[in-house]
Amino acid sequence: MHETAQDTDRIAATMRRSIQTLVDLSREAMGDNLLALTAFGSVVATFFDRERHTARNVLVLKRVELSGLRRLAENGEKLGKESIAAPLIMTPAYIASSLDTFPLELLEIQQHHAVVLGDDHFENLTFEETHIRLQCERELKRILIALRQGLLAAAGHVKRIERVERDVAEGLVRTIRGMLWLKGQKRFKPADEIVGEAESTIGRSLKGLRAALDENEVLAWPEFETLYHDVEALGEIVNAW
Repeated sequence: MHETAQDTDRIAATMRRSIQTLVDLSREAMGDNLLALTAFGSVVATFFDRERHTARNVLVLKRVELSGLRRLAENGEKLGKESIAAPLIMTPAYIASSLDTFPLELLEIQQHHAVVLGDDHFENLTFEETHIRLQCERELKRILIALRQGLLAAAGHVKRIERVERDVAEGLVRTIRGMLWLKGQKRFKPADEIVGEAESTIGRSLKGLRAALDENEVLAWPEFETLYHDVEALGEIVNAW
């Protein structure tokens, strides 16, 4: 494979050795089929909590071969102990054909990533506003359904309700990034800044989301109800755009 200079200086210092382990294991499992390895999200930061976070990443392959994935999967437990998330598997053709169906996921990678092996397959992606808006709308509806189902499945247990709130928070932040992108705010910002920008843009507090993102916050029914109304309001707003 053609190799570019590794962008490891943008990886959190505590994770650089672990990312190199992923590189080595991916090369061994995929061989010449491996085009690139890109890290994204919180691991591309100055601070990364190995106890709370996992390093998200993408393997870009020439073609998807299950045998290679199976070989890499044999190291799943080892990588998990290194706080490495299971890689997303993509090909250049898959990326190109997904710009209209999964733009929020690709936008999230584009906005904050580091190429640690191979070429950059995300920096020059372009997105259509219509595709971004439609996925924002779909995601907000999906999150509302997840909250309703989660509430019923929790059967009144406070800890289960809290887990539901935590689980939807990350996807909600991704959706809000897309909403802000529609308003011309296309530079990456951390989650807390994203929430503040969203509140300024829509003229409404997102108190429920703030609570769900705060790992020190005790979440129960009042916070769940507030979060639910936050999502409802965001859905109404994006529908009007």
